Amino acid sequence: MNRIITLCTIMLIAALLVPFPVIAAKKGAGAFNGDTSSGRRTSAVLGEMKHWSTPDYTRISLELDRDTTWEVHELGGGSSRKPGRIYIDLKRTRMGSGVKDITIGDGLLKGARVGQYRPDVVRVVLDVENIKDYKVFPLSDPARLVIDVRGERPAEISRLEPTISASPDKSSIIKREEKGAVAEKKLKLPRKVNISKIRRIVVDPGHGGHDPGAVGQNGTQEKDVVLAIGLKLRDLLKEELGVDVVMTRSADVFIPLEERTAIANKVGADLFVSVHANAAANRAVSGIETYYLNLAKTDKVARLAAKENGTSLEKVSVLQAILFDLMANYKLNDSARLADEVQKTLHRKIKDTYADVKNHGVKQGPFYVLVGASMPSILVETAFVSNPQEEARLKEAPYQDMTAEGICEGIRSYINGLK
Repeated sequence: MNRIITLCTIMLIAALLVPFPVIAAKKGAGAFNGDTSSGRRTSAVLGEMKHWSTPDYTRISLELDRDTTWEVHELGGGSSRKPGRIYIDLKRTRMGSGVKDITIGDGLLKGARVGQYRPDVVRVVLDVENIKDYKVFPLSDPARLVIDVRGERPAEISRLEPTISASPDKSSIIKREEKGAVAEKKLKLPRKVNISKIRRIVVDPGHGGHDPGAVGQNGTQEKDVVLAIGLKLRDLLKEELGVDVVMTRSADVFIPLEERTAIANKVGADLFVSVHANAAANRAVSGIETYYLNLAKTDKVARLAAKENGTSLEKVSVLQAILFDLMANYKLNDSARLADEVQKTLHRKIKDTYADVKNHGVKQGPFYVLVGASMPSILVETAFVSNPQEEARLKEAPYQDMTAEGICEGIRSYINGLK
């Protein structure tokens, strides 16, 4: 009996001596969903670092070929309590051949450096100039980690034209611009005098390139119909409202979600309108609904956000946990009012021809494409491509025209309501 007790005591002590895994860093830690249950997988590859400098924040995007885990740390900035450096350790990751340091110098960050810190850890170091806060969050399809840094720029820097840049050896942004991703850069004299506060609008056709979005029963792809609607909306906004319009894409190219609002902030847009087509497992579901950024109130909204974000429900819950901080400069009330005007006029416009169209109203949801926008921003679900009847309508030019007209009239109504 004494032998058994002694053996059990030894086993218990041995178990207590086994170290627990470290799962949190000084500032924070996180994970994508890409780890296998066994923990054995090949390394992720960091393929590119990009940055966007806008009047309100600097955004860094670390582009990977698959999901991974990370830890965030800070190093103090001397006597100041603010960090002098922020560094992110990407676990089970190696550097791609083309990744290089980037110089930023925008008043918030001096630059970003990258190195293979250990054989299985890539370290990205952000050299801080003057920041108040930062947030780190993951995106998927493709996998990347986004760092938003906010603070006050020196006056002489804040007046400079914001920039969008990437690693020096990459030309992806240039190629996109050649293809028309940001097609409208030069101000043109409007045909009608524009005396409102709204002078520039960014129209964002959802998805694109390798990302088709929702696909209907007969093969209609969301990316195609929303691009057609977006281009028609661009022309109407110019002709009818006399505003400058910037397209996030004007061709079938893929633009990452985090880049879309960065484009809007870069060009100093006054409104951001993202155009989408909805989908539901139940093909009988149909109708129109408009969203603005906020927490998901229902599981249905969370599932839609996961679809539009190209991610999982689990990652939507991660975004919700930090959403209020990410929305620090988000125009919540103005966005709600814009969404309401667009939803009313769009439904009324479609109902004139299709009396059976359903009005699902204005809703709130955690959509990545709206995160970081510093202007009123909405996401319009124009119809359900999963519904056979609405799928057929979406392919027709007259329906696309009506949809663009309804959104344009809603924007006009919103502008007229501004004091």
